This record gives sequence, structure tokens and C-alpha cells, in this order.
Amino acid sequence: MSQSFTAGTSDENRRTGQTVELLQTLIRNECVNYGTPESGGEVRNSDTLQAYLEGAGLDLEVFDAAPGRRSLVTRIEGSDPNAPTLCLMGHTDVVPVNRDGWSRDPFGGELVDGEVWGRGAVDMLNLTSSMAVAMRHLALTGYRPKGDLIYFACADEEAGSNYGARWMAENHWDVIGADYVLTENGPGHGSRPFRQDNALVKAAAVVHRISQYRPPPKFHELWREQVDTLGVDDETKAIMLDETLIEDWLDAHPSASAAAHLYSCTHTSFSPNVLGAPTAMKTNVIPDHVDIEVDVRTLPGEGAAEVQAHLDEALGDLADQVEVEIIMNDPASLSRVETPLWDALEVAVERRFPTARLTPQLIIGFTDSRVYRDMGAVAYGAGLFSPELDGADFGARFHGNDERIDIESLALTTQLWLDVVDSLWD
Repeated sequence: MSQSFTAGTSDENRRTGQTVELLQTLIRNECVNYGTPESGGEVRNSDTLQAYLEGAGLDLEVFDAAPGRRSLVTRIEGSDPNAPTLCLMGHTDVVPVNRDGWSRDPFGGELVDGEVWGRGAVDMLNLTSSMAVAMRHLALTGYRPKGDLIYFACADEEAGSNYGARWMAENHWDVIGADYVLTENGPGHGSRPFRQDNALVKAAAVVHRISQYRPPPKFHELWREQVDTLGVDDETKAIMLDETLIEDWLDAHPSASAAAHLYSCTHTSFSPNVLGAPTAMKTNVIPDHVDIEVDVRTLPGEGAAEVQAHLDEALGDLADQVEVEIIMNDPASLSRVETPLWDALEVAVERRFPTARLTPQLIIGFTDSRVYRDMGAVAYGAGLFSPELDGADFGARFHGNDERIDIESLALTTQLWLDVVDSLWD
């Protein structure tokens, strides 16, 4: 195990060290959001952040949307009430893990060979911790921006924001409202299904193949006695006792119920009966209703009607047998780039990478940016990462196994927030 920090000033290294330690603690708090009201436990990360920020001269406020679902907000008030407000927003919850797929403890927060390992290291406790470090530094140094600078550590981003940003926007917009927002870029696992190894898709194929599997018939001696007692004609008896003829006879039988019974008398049978159901099912009960949740990511301009058209096309003749219920309908959103915040980001990036140029791109993931955009704010996903970090590898770590982030990226991102703030209100 080794530890190393990006070359820079001693102050920068100190801040990087704080980001690393804070990130490790947030990971270890294990604020896993299973999508249920009682999961998440973001109060643990909120309390950690509160303890870290206390003593810096900041007024800290916490808000509980439900027991354990706590968000934290603090601000440095600006000198000009007409200047735009900037919010640094990071969520404090993480998605579940499959421990069997990890090389290390997903909630150990280990620092190994210059990387912090653990669930949330990429999505997005790295940004949440670095934003807190930047905010504390600005407060301790007496920095006074022109516009208000807000730090918002919110709950429940991973399951729809109903106990986090959405709830705060509906109940405490006066506390979190901002003109500009910086948050994660969010290439979430569920938003990148193309060429991925999806166990549920495999399960569906398995269910289909099992349901279609037809083993050869096998006649037990009791079957022959049973046929003799059925009172059918000799020709039918002959068919029912002929392994080469009974399959077609069962397929053509006018009674589906009788055919099902007779089939089970002459075949090893397979009945996949539980995938997801509104009530608990048993393996010896054929379900008449199965729930399948589908993660749909729309392009800008598409809504519920377009999604339904896609589903109808995909389902074909099964479309009229499927009832579609919308669980969440947040349309894709965009933020313009002709803004002072974009200009400040360009300046901040060029300070570290003079030849780099920002280009607007579609973010395929789900983030709390949409909540702010709904309220009229400009929101960007941001972060500055090491040139040595492979983009494809980085993207695969979102919601994936062996999630981790390198110290150089933590250093660059911590400094990014400070450089943006320094440039925005010039």
C-alpha cells in the first residue's frame, strides 16, 4: 500500500489530503440507497460533512425529508445581491454492490497505490468531498464572492431525488436556489446498456428457453394404465402411447387445460414462475402478473408518447398484453453554454491544461441537475481528472465493481472548484 499526492503547493497537498480522508470516511459510512424510504441513511454522511465544516465560520443547515434522509446546506453570502448564485451540489448516497464482484471491501475506503477504493469513489462521493474541502478552504480564508456560493450535500440522488434535491426544491427552494450549478456528469451504469453484460437480460433469455423447452415424452407404466381408463377410442389410445405422435396430438388438443395435464403426465416439465410479482409467489403456482421495471433514458425532446411508441415497436404483438405504468417521468434537459459559468470552467481547466478545450456533450446518466434546470438554473456536470485515467475505464466504474479514484484526480477536482469560483465573478 502506498500513498502519493500530486505535485503542487503545500496548501494544495494539504487540501488533497483532506479530500482523500473525507472521501474515505464517506465511503465507510455505507449510505446505500436501495430505492426504499428507509434505506440510504444519508444522515451518516451528512453528519460527517457537518463535523468537517464546523469551525470554518459557516452556518450549516440540515433538512430531513424522512428519518435518516438528511441533506446539508451551507453558503458564503455574496457582496452583490444582483450577482449570480453558484451551487456546488453533491449527493451523499450510493448504489448497492455485488460484493462477489469486488477485489476489495467495497466499503473499506482503502488507499492502495494512489487510488481510493470503494462504492461512491466515482459516483459521486469524490466530488461531494472535494466540494466540501473547497468550501471550507474558502470560508477559512475569508473569501467573499460577489454572488452567493452554496454547498449542497443532498440525499437520494440514486433513487429519484424524492428525499433529496426534488424534496428540497419543493420545500426549501429559498435555501438551495441558484442561478448556476456544478455537479456530477453521471454516466450511470443503467444508462449504458449497449453491449453490456446484463444479468436480467440473460435471465429473460433463460426464462424464455426454459418455457419453450420440450423434452421427449416418457411413458411410465402408470401412464399406460391411465390411458386404458380414459374411455377414448383405440386410434386415440394408440396416438397417446406413441412417442412419435403424442407431441402433435397434445399441440392440437382442443382443451388447453386437458393438454397441460396430459403433457405433465408424459414429460418432465419446466415452469419459470417468479421474476417479479406484486405479491409473493410459489414455484408451484403459475403467475398471471409479472412486474418488470425498465430503465428508459430519453433523448432531449422525447416524452412519454415517444417512449410508448418505442415500447409498442419492441413488443410487437405482445404490446396489448402489457400494461405500462410510468414510475418516473423526468424528461431530458439541456443547459446552454453561452454563460459566465461555462467561461469560468474554461479558464479553470486551461490553468491546469493549457491546450485543453471544453466541448458540450450529452450526459447519458441521471443526475440532480434536472431539478435545478426545472427551476430555471444552468447546471453542468463537472470534474477534472488525471490525463492518465482512461475514459472508458472511468465510465465503467460508475455503479460497477472495483470502483475507485486516483489521488491526482481528487487533487485536480478540488482545485477546479476553487479556480471556477475565482473566475466566475471577475
